Amino acid sequence: MTSSPFTYFYSNYFEIIKIALLITITIIIALAEKIVFRKLYPKLQKSTRIWDDALLYSIHMPLKFSIYFAGMATLITVFFEKFTLFSSWINSIYHLAAPIFFIWTLTRFIKKFEENYSTPQKINKYDPTTISGVIQVLKVFVFSIVGLIVLQLMGIPLSGVIAFGGIGGIAVGFAAKDLLANFFGGLMIFLDRPFIIGDWIRSPDKEIEGSVEHIGWRHTRIRTFDKRPLFVPNSIFSTITIENPSRMTNRRIRARFELSYEDSSKISLILRDIDAMLRNHPEIDTRQPLYVNLIEFGPYSLKAEVYTFTKTTQWLKFQNIQQEIFLKILDVIHGHDAKCAYPITAVQVPDRLNANSHYPFEKEPGKQKAESPL
Repeated sequence: MTSSPFTYFYSNYFEIIKIALLITITIIIALAEKIVFRKLYPKLQKSTRIWDDALLYSIHMPLKFSIYFAGMATLITVFFEKFTLFSSWINSIYHLAAPIFFIWTLTRFIKKFEENYSTPQKINKYDPTTISGVIQVLKVFVFSIVGLIVLQLMGIPLSGVIAFGGIGGIAVGFAAKDLLANFFGGLMIFLDRPFIIGDWIRSPDKEIEGSVEHIGWRHTRIRTFDKRPLFVPNSIFSTITIENPSRMTNRRIRARFELSYEDSSKISLILRDIDAMLRNHPEIDTRQPLYVNLIEFGPYSLKAEVYTFTKTTQWLKFQNIQQEIFLKILDVIHGHDAKCAYPITAVQVPDRLNANSHYPFEKEPGKQKAESPL
């Protein structure tokens, strides 16, 4: 007569105590993990590091379920150790649980890692382009691991998959050459770093100009100045010239102004005062080239040029500084009672006209206009 598992345990009190002890230990470990997470996680969230709270967050739920799963699996093993009917089923669960928890942890880590780098308190410390590249690599890694695990669980040997990949890779390469070109183009952007997220870039070869918003494996998204999104395949960047104004050290002010020849005696004083004004201006970088010179004798004016650099590279601030410099140049010119020149046409009229001279259309005295016979 065969006995059931329940009959066996009812007749053996020691096994019941063992099961109760396993359940108690499982609950205690799960509660300890929960307490540690609630105490430690808020502190890690306040840190400037981008990975520590993401790591704890990614481990929390898989570890919690792993504890309950391990306790349940141990309980089932103890409960059914006298019965070989369930041994193969329990072993299958063991082999399947570990990769599932591993993939679950990696997925949660990538998600939290991506959320963290966009927060204001952490994005200032880390380069968004580097973080984006790391996230892309982690996603490819996780998808590859998941694919290999699924194939292994389906009973497909990995050696055959690798051999098939070597043969089929050639065909895939020809079929997806543009996709691969964009992939390696994105890889070169991450490695060479000609620009990063947030940079303003432009290309003299193509009509590409705007701020970089996203760098992916297939394309880069650029926001133009009229707020339209521009999606550029990454392979394009390997064949064109890219200008990155965001990495300028200074912005240049270069302007010409023209003075009247009547003020030629004042030109040296005007240029001297403008030069002094620029050198004393707090927003002008005097370590860079700076000059205010007379450069040309024009047909109606004396042409001078101002050449200097600002300390700031911000566009709006530069515009305000440049406007202030121009207004001060006008103040200097007017302060010397001088005038800016502009093209004029002079007509000289004699003081007295000759009494015998007449205008071309004026009738001469004593002569009458002949009437037409018609």
